[in-house]
Amino acid sequence: MFGIEILGMGSYTPSICVTNEDMAKVVETNDEWITTRTGIKSRNFTDGEPTWKMGVEAAKKAIEAAGISPEEIGLIIDATITGDFATPSMACVIQGKIGAVNAAAFDLSAACSGFVYSVDVAKRFLQTDDNLKYVLVVANENLSRIIDFSDRSSCILFGDGAAAAVIGKSDKLYSSHLGADGTGAHFLYAKHADVKHPFRTKPSELTEGEFGSPVDLLAQDGKEVYKFATKALPLAASKAVEKAGIDISTIDWFVPHQANIRIIETAAKNLGVSMDKFIVNISTHGNTSGVSIPLALTEAIENGTIKKGDRICLVGFGAGLTLGAIVMDY
Repeated sequence: MFGIEILGMGSYTPSICVTNEDMAKVVETNDEWITTRTGIKSRNFTDGEPTWKMGVEAAKKAIEAAGISPEEIGLIIDATITGDFATPSMACVIQGKIGAVNAAAFDLSAACSGFVYSVDVAKRFLQTDDNLKYVLVVANENLSRIIDFSDRSSCILFGDGAAAAVIGKSDKLYSSHLGADGTGAHFLYAKHADVKHPFRTKPSELTEGEFGSPVDLLAQDGKEVYKFATKALPLAASKAVEKAGIDISTIDWFVPHQANIRIIETAAKNLGVSMDKFIVNISTHGNTSGVSIPLALTEAIENGTIKKGDRICLVGFGAGLTLGAIVMDY
């Protein structure tokens, strides 16, 4: 069996902590409303630091925890939807900043499923390249840049941060399931600013129809995303478990995307699994998109909840719409 091993993890949380009471000062809401509906009590926002810088801080910690040198890394995959530039990629910037001179680098966009997608891609690179020793997977999001702070239903949900993992080859158990439903792409999206070139004669087609949000900020149909999420999490986890040929009862810990506590509770119920097996840190971080799974995983490893040898399931869903799950032995 060809599997992978997480050799080291690290995370970065920006300095501005915004409580629900703080949010109530800028939008019509209150702590009780947010807490009962989402499970979120606070989230962190950047204070000017770029996305790549958060990624660098998380990457350095992961590399240190893995006990390797940056020069040994052969590939960097950065999972983000809020990169600082159209080009270069966040992965290339991080490669240069950490001195991973022998690494190829690219970004991957799968929103909140981004870390799961990226780890699975890393596994496939490691499996097919005998010369590749280590892959660095980074997830970093600056969601405060694209939040519509006039939308009380969505602005309360999101936070910023970064997390990273060093992945190596192993013969441990590994299974995955990735999926998507592009027919729901318009349920959660953020458009680029529309810059008109001097030869254009027509308005952008993105000003009307299913992607016709009047602002170039995050637009979300919360009800539709919720409906997708409550089905996607148990589906992805069940498929990955089935491919592994194991029983779901053998999973020690589920590390889900931290979008809404109600979604996680519904997924646990549909899987027939106790919430005691779910790693949840949404109360202090909010929804950090692709960062949420590795951030929760990093914290659970650091506080001793998840230990070497534990069987874990990383499972998420996100804009796209995307879904994905990985079952592996930590």
